[in-house]
Amino acid sequence: MKTMVSLRGLTVRHGKTIVLDNIDLDLGPGVHGLLGPNGAGKTSLIRVLATVKPTADGVLEFMGKPLGTERDRIAVRRQLGYLPQHFGYYPGFTVREFVSYVAWLKQVPRVHTAAAVRRAVEEVGLADQLDSKIRKLSGGMIQRVGIAQAIVNSPALLLLDEPTAGLDPEQRVDFRTLLRRLGESSTVVVSTHLVEDVAAACNEVTLIETGHIAFRGTTNALSRLGEGGAADGNFIERGYSTALRQYRAQITVGAEL
Repeated sequence: MKTMVSLRGLTVRHGKTIVLDNIDLDLGPGVHGLLGPNGAGKTSLIRVLATVKPTADGVLEFMGKPLGTERDRIAVRRQLGYLPQHFGYYPGFTVREFVSYVAWLKQVPRVHTAAAVRRAVEEVGLADQLDSKIRKLSGGMIQRVGIAQAIVNSPALLLLDEPTAGLDPEQRVDFRTLLRRLGESSTVVVSTHLVEDVAAACNEVTLIETGHIAFRGTTNALSRLGEGGAADGNFIERGYSTALRQYRAQITVGAEL
């Protein structure tokens, strides 16, 4: 499998606190779920991949090229799509104007901008709202505008932090279908606390706990960890809990030795 993104020895700090500790990770085409408890380091990892958060140590490579300079990072941003957990927008813009503005920032050729904007907005089911002011949209619709701006440049690497927040169940099902389609040609990383979204849309899962990788594997492998457990929940939810318990037990044993 071709590697799109490679992390080696990645360490990130908030002040004196280490939030990601010596992370090694390779990501290729497909949909990758990023799971973990609140405060585990998921958002920090997404922000590093989006080139908006500096690292304390380690190497980040994109398509085999280290991102060592600001010039490197600027070049990569043209090939990124990024939806932060709380994204900024201009409420007075229409949907068309805002997504077009992001297309301009990503240097989508002007001759292709109108078609790219319409395609992105249609993908998230907002074609009938193209000329609506964003301030007049519901919370779920605004979230879908955020997804549209993230995919308007047909990114090679798409980073989504809690993308289904505010979406109703039907919209989440449609979104999972969109993720699977995007993952056929791109590397998609989805940070979420909703294990069922990972089970339905992702090929692989990375579980982060206190800044370390506690589990890395396929969704099927995570589900198998949950087989034979308690009757409540589903296999992948129980697998998630089992993986966390096993990792924490290893850390405890290691600390005692």
